[in-house]
Amino acid sequence: MSDAHIREQLVNALTLRQAHLSFETAVADFPAAHYNTRPPNTPYSFWHLLEHLRITQADILDYIENPNYQYLQWPEAYWPAPAEDADEPMWRATIAAFEVDRAALVAIIKDPARDLCAQIPHGQPGHSILREILVIAAHNSYHIGELGSLRGTLDLW
Repeated sequence: MSDAHIREQLVNALTLRQAHLSFETAVADFPAAHYNTRPPNTPYSFWHLLEHLRITQADILDYIENPNYQYLQWPEAYWPAPAEDADEPMWRATIAAFEVDRAALVAIIKDPARDLCAQIPHGQPGHSILREILVIAAHNSYHIGELGSLRGTLDLW
């Protein structure tokens, strides 16, 4: 298997539907009246979940790129405040920031000068770009699927 093929598959894992719901589909035409709705038995709103996706992806990007990376406090720093609500500009800003950070991760993956398997110099032992991309791909898939399922539960498609 070639390096180019591996890179292509990693990009696809972040950007394409493949065997799971795409980010773009999950957020498309989402009704503004429900940005702050908390589905039954769910401690967070749709916007909280979307913002959690953004924060976590941004954190992984920062971890890969920033030699002065500072760990966020888990779990508080990975979610907006429970009482925080979003309006239309905040919802759109969250989506836009997620897409910008995802594009930055794709650029890292596509850069043939980046050794995806090398230890991240400032990272924990065994942490490579490849590992971090796999972590965020799995995390995004999980929560994007959750977003879609919760939309279905409330008949918001």
